[in-house]
Amino acid sequence: METVTLIQGDGIGPEITDAAVKIIDAAGVKVDWDLQTAGADVIEKEGTPLPARVIESVKKNGVALKSPVTTPIGKGFRSVNVTLRKELDLYANLRPCCNIPAVKTRYDNIDIVVVRENTEDLYAGIEEMIDNDTAHSIKIITRKASERIARFAFEYSVKNNRKLVSVVTKANICKLSDGLFLESARNIAKDYPQIKFQEILVDNCCMQLVQNPCRFDVLLLPNLYGDIVSDLTAGLIGGLGVAQGANIGDKCAVFEPVHGSAPDIAGQNKANPTAIILSAVEMLYYLGEAAKGAMIKKALFNTFRQGIYTADLGGTYSCTEFTDAVIKNLQE
Repeated sequence: METVTLIQGDGIGPEITDAAVKIIDAAGVKVDWDLQTAGADVIEKEGTPLPARVIESVKKNGVALKSPVTTPIGKGFRSVNVTLRKELDLYANLRPCCNIPAVKTRYDNIDIVVVRENTEDLYAGIEEMIDNDTAHSIKIITRKASERIARFAFEYSVKNNRKLVSVVTKANICKLSDGLFLESARNIAKDYPQIKFQEILVDNCCMQLVQNPCRFDVLLLPNLYGDIVSDLTAGLIGGLGVAQGANIGDKCAVFEPVHGSAPDIAGQNKANPTAIILSAVEMLYYLGEAAKGAMIKKALFNTFRQGIYTADLGGTYSCTEFTDAVIKNLQE
């Protein structure tokens, strides 16, 4: 039996977390859940949205399933997600994006994996006010971080039968920082001659994703561009409500949906649990439970084929009704 840290988060977090746990249990996967609360709801009691006990739990167990946590905009605690990534050295952000049956989108046959460096770039948060009217942010790119995320992308491609890695930068303008990221990717690519390698500028990449997304396979990006492009690819398959995510390091991994905590619908049983279900499937693959993960994914997709959706996708089903339908499909 695996012990997994379960981070409930806030807003709709507890509702969608409950859905994922019920589905995993119904699939017959034995998990000992180490429940940890985080987010806005614990600030008053513990003085922080991310108590040290949460980080220690993930370090101990090595894997976590996490629901969304609210991040204040413009003030307050910087970010629970960014802090988790730095404290646990979760250097690889993995965002698989593929079409979901019966979810109408502009394009069919999308199957893109975004691999985003997760620890540096402008997200290092090195900022200062030079004077009252001028802010200064420092962009950090290192060879070590660039090479290890590039190797992660190529290793992932080999293990998952991917054919093409596209490195995405703005090296024509940011010649030193993005230039170093590009140089590092070029060097690592030499070790994987069986994988096709291409270079593309981020603005051109965004245009191509809108015009012809099926030309891409694995995208390798620095932190900021990766954040932006991964949301763009989520939009291609139906939005953040169906987009899975994972943050992976050498010792720990945290699997989570990439959408927000949606406090405006919290407690109303309206939330779409698809993204956390798909994140849980990715977690099961990581834990060596690929057969169970595939079974859950099949049941989820069959639920969509039956016309069962939550309100964000134009349906009339509640979170619990959708969850019950997935469980029923697991048993058929």
